[in-house]
Amino acid sequence: MLGRTDRRLRLVALIAAAVMAASSVAVRLAYWQVLEHDRLASQAHEQLDRALVEPSPRGTIYDRSGTVVLATTIYRDRLWATPATIGEVDRKTVGQKLVSILGLSGEAAGRLQGALGEGGQYAVLANDLTPSQSAAVRRGIEAGDLVGVGLDPLPVRSFPTPGGAPDTTLASLLLGFVNRDGEGQYGVEQRYQSLLAGTPRRVLARYDISGRPIAASKQVIDPGVPGVDVRLTIDASLQLQFEQELYAVWIADRAVSVSAVALDPYTGEVLAWATVPGYDANAFREVANDDPSRFLDPVIGSVYEPGSVFKMFVAQAALEGGAVSLDTEVNDSGVLVVQGGRVYDADRVAMGKMPFEDIVAYSRNVGAARVALELGPDLASSSAILYDAWARMGFGRPTGVDVAGEVGGLVRDPSVQPWREMDLANGAFGQGVAVTSLQLARAYAAMANGGLLVQPRVVEAIGTDELPRDRGERVISAELSQQLAGLMEHVVTAVPWYAEGTLIDGYLVGGKTGTAEIWDATINDGKGGYLRNTYNFSFIGYVGRERPEVLIAVQIHEAVPTVIRQGVLVQPVRSYELFRRLAVNAMQTLDLPPVPVSAAGSGGAASPSPGTDR
Repeated sequence: MLGRTDRRLRLVALIAAAVMAASSVAVRLAYWQVLEHDRLASQAHEQLDRALVEPSPRGTIYDRSGTVVLATTIYRDRLWATPATIGEVDRKTVGQKLVSILGLSGEAAGRLQGALGEGGQYAVLANDLTPSQSAAVRRGIEAGDLVGVGLDPLPVRSFPTPGGAPDTTLASLLLGFVNRDGEGQYGVEQRYQSLLAGTPRRVLARYDISGRPIAASKQVIDPGVPGVDVRLTIDASLQLQFEQELYAVWIADRAVSVSAVALDPYTGEVLAWATVPGYDANAFREVANDDPSRFLDPVIGSVYEPGSVFKMFVAQAALEGGAVSLDTEVNDSGVLVVQGGRVYDADRVAMGKMPFEDIVAYSRNVGAARVALELGPDLASSSAILYDAWARMGFGRPTGVDVAGEVGGLVRDPSVQPWREMDLANGAFGQGVAVTSLQLARAYAAMANGGLLVQPRVVEAIGTDELPRDRGERVISAELSQQLAGLMEHVVTAVPWYAEGTLIDGYLVGGKTGTAEIWDATINDGKGGYLRNTYNFSFIGYVGRERPEVLIAVQIHEAVPTVIRQGVLVQPVRSYELFRRLAVNAMQTLDLPPVPVSAAGSGGAASPSPGTDR
């Protein structure tokens, strides 16, 4: 017989246990839902919310007309993913689809698959998607094939105007480019970074569990400040013509590079600023991988020994101090023995006594050195006088032009390290000193504009605010400026081959050529030396109707002449011929028609063969 069981007691115990368990759960739920609510909600939001920094639209860069766009902002998508929200099986499928859409292979495909496989909360998979790639991703998201991925439109810098050479954008070296982080690199983009970029917009955005953005959830933390537009002083049409002319000469003369800069000599405004080879600023990454040296702008970023264009500064010092006048006879003896060596004319031919203006016109090294040595009563005084002429014209320091990357040049101060006679003689014809093309253009402008050293600039207006024009600093007298401008005119009228290659009917033209050897510190087992049969060719001059109106500095860098013999170096296109082409373009583009001018006859001493200015 079975024993009796008291079921009521067992039932009460079970009910009591259930009540206790329920109470415990309720207390625990109350704890999580009430006491821990804010912390848990915050954690949930942290998983679904992202603080985004969105670059403001970058300011547009225009040419001087305000109508030609040189640099602007377009929008391209960034592809991102939230790998933690994607199942392990789906990650592989999503990765394969994205690799196909983006056309990736090899390491690039592996990196994308790896970013998804790490399982992080957020990963950027690709930047700057093409419109067709973005459309394909959107279709995949809508179809449910691409889970845990999304697109954010981001501003991208675009340079829409083609340059004058193949595969380049207009004024690429002057403008620079903008990297992926929105930072301007080189040129105007770097110099005006803070104004062009503005300040970024900061927002808090929420995404659902699958990684899709919740459109209504964006909260603006900081609206940011849009970038400011900038209008340059350059004329886009003239810039294009300059680049086309320089490209032709670069090919013809087999040069490493060819540069030219055109200034308004009275205001310092840059009308054109070009170097070939340039690059496509839209493809700066490829350029950086291939040859980053192409980003360096020779107009302001590299220096060179200028050669005989520096004879004009001996003329400046000598005429100002009364050491000579334009018609003072100077003995060109063909060779001059000085402390530390000998000075030769390029052709090793003595032309005898000739007016100082012809010493400059025919670019006689011996005559220029002889005058430099007689600037003062002794070597120290003569050195100080010539150095002072250079310093007043701005050599040895940056011009201050509003473009990133300018260097100051190399000019040795004789008060710090005294010059030998050879140093002074070499300086008289542009050796032993290193300058930039823009420094030369600025200094020659002062000789042509009445004696004022103006501030070069490339920006005409920031937003709607016109920048004030620089009045310039007086560095020489108006009378001396007139003499020097006349001397430059004499150079291109007295020497037959300069007259043939430089003069333009109906315009006033003046200038000076220069040819210089190139020092290379790496040759001769590291001892250094001048390159053989390779030269820098320069011409700096002005063109105008009844007065100088445009100042143009030309440099053909590291060119190999086709004819080389004593005192004669012949290129397919010479520096003064390039100047003439550019000067004609400038007058036509700037709508400065020719006017009748008195014909200047050739004259002076007997003419040697057309050759090299050293």
